[in-house]
Amino acid sequence: MKSNKIILLSILICSFDQLTKLIAININLTAYTTILPGLIKFNLVRNTGAAFSIFSSFPFVLSIISLTVSLFLILWVFSRSYLNFYNALGIAFLLGGTLGNGIDRWRLGYVVDFIQLIPINFPVFNFADVSINIALIYIIFDILTRKSIL
Repeated sequence: MKSNKIILLSILICSFDQLTKLIAININLTAYTTILPGLIKFNLVRNTGAAFSIFSSFPFVLSIISLTVSLFLILWVFSRSYLNFYNALGIAFLLGGTLGNGIDRWRLGYVVDFIQLIPINFPVFNFADVSINIALIYIIFDILTRKSIL
């Protein structure tokens, strides 16, 4: 996959993430809006930390890390003339998720999380988080099938 397609997909993922967060904020999901009974509810949370709220006392450091990772991924994508399909999807989803949460960190000082799983005690998350996890699946699959991500 060519670099321009990877960047376009990343922008689409980031845009979807930002749109869903904007909707969550504007309709004020603090009332635990149930979407799929017994499975998913919406609960608006302002997360100053990273996954599982770790490093919540260091939001500026997380902002710097997010910016650095995003810039590295963009430069890495453009330094390659072509990436195989699974690696390209992994990088696109990773960049889209990193940009989505990074925009929140720089614009708001926290990340907007709003999706909560009912059956298990799991932290509230957003579509950027889902995107990052999808990226890991693609990258691991690529490693297992090609033995290299470079």
